[in-house]
Amino acid sequence: QVQLVESGGGLVQAGESLRLSCAASGRTFSRYAMGWFRQAPGKEREFVAGIIWSGGSTFYADSVKGRFTISRDIAKNTVYLQMNRLKPEDTAVYYCAAVRRGLGFPRTLREYDYWGQGTQVTVSS
Repeated sequence: QVQLVESGGGLVQAGESLRLSCAASGRTFSRYAMGWFRQAPGKEREFVAGIIWSGGSTFYADSVKGRFTISRDIAKNTVYLQMNRLKPEDTAVYYCAAVRRGLGFPRTLREYDYWGQGTQVTVSS
């Protein structure tokens, strides 16, 4: 059983920063990519950022480009999301997810095979 466990969420003021972590545990699994999604109240879950596991290429939603950075530590089996210059509209539950096999830069929910439980990020104005 593969488990993805997010941490690092919290309450911050606009303009501040947070770093989310997602640790993968359980049986060893190969993955093509990992990503972060978010879901605000009353809205659909949306793609935020992704990283190709082997090569490290990254890709982002336009709404976070230049403010958020995704990275991974292969030895620790962990992916991170550094969020800077946070805005109230970034408030959401943030989910970590993994793709077993894929091509290109996966941005849709259906491309991801494993999901974490989510961590709340709240940005006050």
